[in-house]
Amino acid sequence: MEFQEFDGKSTEEAIESACAHFQVPAEQLEIEILSVGSPGLFGIGSRKARIRAARRDEGDIEESVVAQAQEILQEFLEKMQEPGRVTAEQVEDRVVLRVETEDAGHLIGKQGQTLDALQYLVTKILAKKTKKKVRVTLDVEAYRARHNDALTQMALKYGEKVKKSGKSIALSPMNPYDRRIIHLALQGDKDLKTMSRGEGLYKKVVISPAKKREEK
Repeated sequence: MEFQEFDGKSTEEAIESACAHFQVPAEQLEIEILSVGSPGLFGIGSRKARIRAARRDEGDIEESVVAQAQEILQEFLEKMQEPGRVTAEQVEDRVVLRVETEDAGHLIGKQGQTLDALQYLVTKILAKKTKKKVRVTLDVEAYRARHNDALTQMALKYGEKVKKSGKSIALSPMNPYDRRIIHLALQGDKDLKTMSRGEGLYKKVVISPAKKREEK
């Protein structure tokens, strides 16, 4: 594994920078905290948090584990009386479950909340049955791809607004998965920077100019 160093105002921000760089969630990184940082006194003597991070080596997932994930989700759908066909495959380091159904909206829920809840439950039950930590992605009628594209377009739209106005914009609170999409969409723009702000699971992504405009 090849480690690289990242910094931020907090260890969380440094980790988010690493996730954006490697384009994976924190669970797929080996992370070593070098410094937790300090805000200093009235901003004087402040120090940034610094970490070392590297992407974990991907391993094959046993076919039996993929099959169990498929079976767990199929049983959920039957108990929910939601007719649907489940397919499963390994994609990189995770099990991807896809559902074909005529009632996609009911399974997706508002802003994908039902889909996220099902994904969480399948992941937990699979871990309990297999005694292994396996990442699971659940999708219904390609919702994830459409949702990711919408988030990317939104990030680019607000990024342009920030560049034109020179003022920061705070987006509505998002879950970690959605925040990562925003960070990734703008990470290649040298004129912008992004950071998460808030407490708890749902936080705002703040899009700001990389450099402050000079006063005329």
